[in-house]
Amino acid sequence: MSVKKSLKNRKLWGGRFEEATSPFVERFTSSVSFDNNLFQYDIDGSIAHAKMLEKVGTLTEKEVTDIIDGLEEIREEITNQNFNWSTELEDVHMNIESALTKKIGEAGKKLHTGRSRNDQVATDLRLYARSQIDEICELITDFQRVIVNLAEKEANTILPGFTHLQTAQPVTFGHHMMAWFEMLSRDFDRFQDCRKRVNQSPLGSAALAGTTFPIDRNYTSEMLSFDSPCANSLDAVSDRDFVIEFASTATLLMTHLSRFSEEIVLWTSAHFDFIELPDSFCTGSSIMPQKKNPDVPELIRGKFGRVAGAHTALISIMKSQPLAYNKDNQEDKEPLFDIVDTIKDCLYAYAQMVPAIKCNRDNMENAASKGFATATDLADYLVKKGATFRDAHEIVGNVVSYAIRENLLLTEIPLNKLVEFASIIAEDVSTILTLEGSVRARNHFGGTSPEQVLKAVTNAKILLDQR
Repeated sequence: MSVKKSLKNRKLWGGRFEEATSPFVERFTSSVSFDNNLFQYDIDGSIAHAKMLEKVGTLTEKEVTDIIDGLEEIREEITNQNFNWSTELEDVHMNIESALTKKIGEAGKKLHTGRSRNDQVATDLRLYARSQIDEICELITDFQRVIVNLAEKEANTILPGFTHLQTAQPVTFGHHMMAWFEMLSRDFDRFQDCRKRVNQSPLGSAALAGTTFPIDRNYTSEMLSFDSPCANSLDAVSDRDFVIEFASTATLLMTHLSRFSEEIVLWTSAHFDFIELPDSFCTGSSIMPQKKNPDVPELIRGKFGRVAGAHTALISIMKSQPLAYNKDNQEDKEPLFDIVDTIKDCLYAYAQMVPAIKCNRDNMENAASKGFATATDLADYLVKKGATFRDAHEIVGNVVSYAIRENLLLTEIPLNKLVEFASIIAEDVSTILTLEGSVRARNHFGGTSPEQVLKAVTNAKILLDQR
């Protein structure tokens, strides 16, 4: 036998080739260095496929028993890092199949009957994505629980609410935390909705057209806990919409985490000094000994670009592909794996960091008192006294201008001076100009009052317990 022929025969697909693969091409096209992450799902899919082949009479009970035992041995070897991955065997699928054949002989060569690597990898990816969605949703829930606990603890704590990063109206810190909760609830729901489209089985679609063997796709779908088989074999092997949708959902989650991070960075700065982070989540400066840098939220803020970039990469990979499977799709895994690792780490970091946040309540309240945050309350007061809103708006604008000139807070303006701006102002105005009065007055569903925050906390706990 020639050298070329012996090299050729190392490939499980090498029957029609007369020359060995170029070493460069072998390295360039190999994916085993990263797709070995799919080994658990590849083995699960192979076991389901083998059992189905026995059910339809293509494999014997003995052959399937040997296949399953061999695959479980390989699973243990990989888990214990005792498995030798080969670049020559290209990917996780060929490595496992080759190892199985070495272990059990001819029965191992029969496992691939009625399937292709095309439907095999699509199945593995869906199993992986489904598993990761479940883990991510658990992490979101963990993060939400600590948010709810902090919101309950700080239901009465007042800080300035901002628009355009300018003091707008006073809110409670608990209300602010529950805004985070709502954003994460939508992220949770989006992942759950994405899971529905992930949870369809490509197995049995083979290369692109299906197979001539009498397979039972419903059987393998049920064994792997899919909702149903994919309806079209061409689409099943080439579809990566579910990966892109997952990435899109992850990008939106990272948008929220980045916004949270920006607020934490601002709040921990000397200019705000609203909160303190634990030392364990901060670092110092190599030259400035006084520094305590919020590196974890800063890094999470920066990791948005990483996830958004991976999302863009995935869309770009798919945008011009004709049906059905193309080698381009090998490039879908590394961005997906990186997105998963990134968002899981970020969610874990937040779930650990948030419970240790210490609120500087006096600083928050002092900041809220300085920005004329109750000006809208004064306008509302005038409307309730009979003024039109536009007239009230102008009157309060004049009051604020006076307060700025005189360097006064609204609560420091004497009643007789306020009456000069509007004769309908009376002594009861003092109750609505305070920060406490302002937040208590917004006592409706979705409002910032401590009473509403505690109701929102109760509803949130019920929701989380039902998941």
